[in-house]
Amino acid sequence: MSLQQLFASRTLQMKASEIRELLKLLDRPGLLSFAGGIPDPGLFPAKAFAEAFQEALTPDRQAQALQYSVSEGYVPLRQWIRSQMAAIGVPCDIDNILITSGSQQALDYLGKLFLSPGDTALVGAPTYLGALAAFRAYEPRFDQLNPTGNRTAASYREAAQSVQMAAGRGEVKFAYLSPDFANPTGETLSLSGREALLDLAEELNCAIVEDGAYQALRYDGEEVPPVLALEIKRRGTLESCRTVYCGSFSKTLSPGLRVGWVVAAKPVIAQMVLMKQAADLHSATINQMAVHQVAARGFATHVQTLRLAYGARRDAMLAALQAHMPAGVSWTRPEGGMFIWLTLPKGLDGAALLQRALAEQEIAFVPGKAFFADGAGHNTLRLSFSTLAEADIETGIARLGDLLQQIKAEGGF
Repeated sequence: MSLQQLFASRTLQMKASEIRELLKLLDRPGLLSFAGGIPDPGLFPAKAFAEAFQEALTPDRQAQALQYSVSEGYVPLRQWIRSQMAAIGVPCDIDNILITSGSQQALDYLGKLFLSPGDTALVGAPTYLGALAAFRAYEPRFDQLNPTGNRTAASYREAAQSVQMAAGRGEVKFAYLSPDFANPTGETLSLSGREALLDLAEELNCAIVEDGAYQALRYDGEEVPPVLALEIKRRGTLESCRTVYCGSFSKTLSPGLRVGWVVAAKPVIAQMVLMKQAADLHSATINQMAVHQVAARGFATHVQTLRLAYGARRDAMLAALQAHMPAGVSWTRPEGGMFIWLTLPKGLDGAALLQRALAEQEIAFVPGKAFFADGAGHNTLRLSFSTLAEADIETGIARLGDLLQQIKAEGGF
């Protein structure tokens, strides 16, 4: 008997990340890649981190930096996060905050916390691929979240209860979304949409998982309060809220240090602390200390640098799309974040287009199908503008436009 025959049934739900697999192909000269949804390493505050790690390893701090620590997270960092959350309308105590190894770990814990096999998770179509991967391990049913549509809470509930699984209760457990500059679409949920989401969650008696990974990266438009801030206004206190907020330093300071956080009512945090104790005990102490020092000494200034750089690249991509895309192609116009979402004419397949783009034009992007729980979205793709210079963005989008024009001439659409 092979060991694979002993694997748990949940492993059947696990799939390789199409983006991670794609990134393995992209390390070649001359390739212009819009695929990786990653920050520009040239914008990392590397000098500030070098100083922070050096300071963490001084004789009076190195014992703390290199030792085991509490599962909840480094207290000064949680205090700093508390002040930042208050500034965006989420007053909380440090006991409402858990430090995680990136917000991806938080999504895994929330799947483990809420989902029994057969329960329903409401997600967008499309939605963040990493969230689907995190939740799938707990064998849920996915349903499409559309808080601004005409669908009623009763229809969500009836669909969930129709699932017949021995271990499942057939309940809607949570709605997951990234309301600001979402990965992969770049779209932002309106204020009225956020209020409608709160109404829906109230009717369904389900949680809301708010992914705030890109919340700080706004380039224009008016800021919209986080869903959790709106719920606190309704309920008066965080302890009465059903929204769980996930934050991250990966898109602002450094993804490599793997420092994220969760803000939620204390019973939620307490249960997640138990999960962290069982999983990895605590996030790396020295990394938390370094992130705290860099954030405390210059987070706002650094984020402003990112906004100027990424905002200019966003503008360059939008201008290039307007100049080079053939009729029948549409795209989102994000106010922040790192992504633009393209919808191709019906009949085109993003995965097939990628193969030609790599071979004929030396450009890369992510086919959109990976971001749909049901495998839809064949004629969509995600473009990231975060890592390329403006001139390279223009060149790459022109190449994509040329390829689409060629396919059109061939009768492809």
